[in-house]
Amino acid sequence: MKFTILIEKSTDGWFVGQIEEVPSAISQGKTIEECIANVIDALYEIFAANRELIEIEYQGKSVIKESVQLAG
Repeated sequence: MKFTILIEKSTDGWFVGQIEEVPSAISQGKTIEECIANVIDALYEIFAANRELIEIEYQGKSVIKESVQLAG
């Protein structure tokens, strides 16, 4: 699956980026490359936090856990 990062340069010279498909994944960097890396790190942090919340919610329950690969 591909994501789109929207990047703009702030008035103080930093680049601020946000993932269009996951608006809460937002970060900044001194360069575009650093901004992109930081936004991707933010996305992974969101995924990790969500996994922790789900693990707590489903603790002690019998569930089927499947991995999927999204196309497109």
